[in-house]
Amino acid sequence: MDTATIDHLVVAAQTLAQGCDYVESGLRVRPQPGGKHATMGTHNALLRLGERLYLEVIAIDPAAPKPLRTRWFDLDEPRMRASLTDGPRLIHFVARTDDIDGLAARSPEDLGDVLPMARGDWRWRMTIPVDGHLPGRGLVPTLIQWPDERHPAEAMPDHGLSLVALAGEHPDPAPVRAAIARLGLADDVKVTYGQSPRLAAMVRTPRGIVTF
Repeated sequence: MDTATIDHLVVAAQTLAQGCDYVESGLRVRPQPGGKHATMGTHNALLRLGERLYLEVIAIDPAAPKPLRTRWFDLDEPRMRASLTDGPRLIHFVARTDDIDGLAARSPEDLGDVLPMARGDWRWRMTIPVDGHLPGRGLVPTLIQWPDERHPAEAMPDHGLSLVALAGEHPDPAPVRAAIARLGLADDVKVTYGQSPRLAAMVRTPRGIVTF
């Protein structure tokens, strides 16, 4: 049975500049410009976190027309918008698979439809709920499948950053843990009880471990 591997972390912000400032303040490296997602009306910036692993800062693109569908990653949801007024934060993670259709079908959590996406020269397929919600309030991953062996992280500068651990809290952790286990990520993402859903990442830097 195919399983998933952590592909990238998602930091959301009111503006892309705010998100990049937030990441730079912690990791001492500024994410590089990524591109625009025309279908979703968003844009991003990227930072390598190791081999075939990166961090994405994402925000609504003020220069883009409003998309015909609800934006991904809960970016149109009032609660998310209100929380981002307090500052950028880590909201989600995306996991890579070679069988996105099969793995999405086996997930006990509804991951949404598998849709083709593009940014610049990059093409991929990704699970996206119709209403744009975050599966498991952000603790169950979105799935992604790249079409070939190329990966965006390979084109990013290596600043000596690496992901050490990813963990979360959830008021009802059992079904979240079950979904993560079903996707083959039980050893990679630990979820415990907490009053509110929260995701945290530990990143090794040349100056030590940083948690955000």
